[in-house]
Amino acid sequence: MKQHIGGKMGIIVVTGIPGVGKTTVMKKAAEGMDIEFVTFGTVMIDIAKEMGLVKDRDEMRKLTLAQQRDLQIRTAEKVGDMENAIVDTHCTIKTPKGYMPGLPEWVIKKLKPTAIVLVEADPEEIYNRRASDTTRSRDPDSKEKIAEHQQMNRAVAMAYAAITGATVKIVFNHDGAIDAAVKEAAPVLE
Repeated sequence: MKQHIGGKMGIIVVTGIPGVGKTTVMKKAAEGMDIEFVTFGTVMIDIAKEMGLVKDRDEMRKLTLAQQRDLQIRTAEKVGDMENAIVDTHCTIKTPKGYMPGLPEWVIKKLKPTAIVLVEADPEEIYNRRASDTTRSRDPDSKEKIAEHQQMNRAVAMAYAAITGATVKIVFNHDGAIDAAVKEAAPVLE
């Protein structure tokens, strides 16, 4: 396995709105490296299922803010002690009451990331990707709402960096250009 340069990498948080391809980009960037890949939401879903709160991932966004907070705390406790890991998550979560941070202060402080990678694409690309993905049940968003969500993510990612001292790297994952996105993300893993 390839090692990352300089020994300990720490926690890298990768974020991006649904349909942007954040998981695909970062898994490909980490291929052959001794880096654990964990999806924050999967851990959260497993905990929520164990508690009888949801049956599938698309029900998660319909939970109350109090339920979301409790699940975030429980998940942060499970994930927080990892080293040399990429934590795949959402920077913000769009709820019927508005945006909420995916990693609020009580979570981001526990994770202590060294870097935050924000994967983005053009709103039209994301809109089209979502429209062609029949495996998920997502609420429809206009291209303008997709752009708004990405802007919200940028602001929140910088707030996370201010709290933790992490860097923020924006990686563009345009249609048909996965190799360019991986090349852009790679330096964060060194």
